[in-house]
Amino acid sequence: EVQLVESGGASVETGGSLRLSCRNYGSTIEDMYIGWFRQAPGKEREGVACRYSGGIRTTYADSVKGRFTISTNSSDNTVELLMNDLQPEDSGLYYCAAGIDSRPRCFLEWGRFFSWGQGTQVPVSA
Repeated sequence: EVQLVESGGASVETGGSLRLSCRNYGSTIEDMYIGWFRQAPGKEREGVACRYSGGIRTTYADSVKGRFTISTNSSDNTVELLMNDLQPEDSGLYYCAAGIDSRPRCFLEWGRFFSWGQGTQVPVSA
């Protein structure tokens, strides 16, 4: 069973940076990959970034390209999301989720993910 826990959410000012972590306290499944999603009040859940095993493939939403970086810290089995130049529109509840694909690819479609963390809040003030 995969058990994902996010951490690192905090209030930040426009232009600031934040690093989120997603740690898997459960089992690692073959061909598993991790994605980050966010949801603002009254809006649909939006895919932010995903990373296939070993970094073979990463995918970013257009809205975060060049500002966000997804990476793996193998020493403690975490997937991190480094967010730079944060804007008010980046505010929301950030979730990490696990998906599986036998091919080295990942898609930012929430229906492809089978296990979700509880989320961590990121409010960005103007």
